[in-house]
Amino acid sequence: MIQNQGYAAYGNSKILTASPAELTLMLYDGAIKFVNIAIAATEKKDVEKAHNNIMKAENIIIEFQSTLDHKYPVAKDFDTVYTYLLQRLRDANLKKDKEILEEVLGHLRTMRDTWKEVMVKTANGTKIDTVQVS
Repeated sequence: MIQNQGYAAYGNSKILTASPAELTLMLYDGAIKFVNIAIAATEKKDVEKAHNNIMKAENIIIEFQSTLDHKYPVAKDFDTVYTYLLQRLRDANLKKDKEILEEVLGHLRTMRDTWKEVMVKTANGTKIDTVQVS
């Protein structure tokens, strides 16, 4: 139990000290984790576990959608993608359909991997080209 408390404290510290870009990456990783758990639960016919984890993934997508800054044109594209993912998650939840979950998982992995590339190219959210080295 004490070991779990230490792990929880580490996790909280990691979240509190993360940059916005790192938090976004953590959310993508969380959504991927929950969809993977939902897939495994669906295979085992554990309806409740599948439902709970699909809902967790949905909540992350809803958070992404609610924080879009619509002053940028790309926000409309992301909104469309998030709406699609939410609909597919809801379909998967109703049908407990592993194939739909795997489709969503593929999209989430692509988005996460793209986000990682953005982080690398912008030095974790800080534009590289604006930093001068003397």
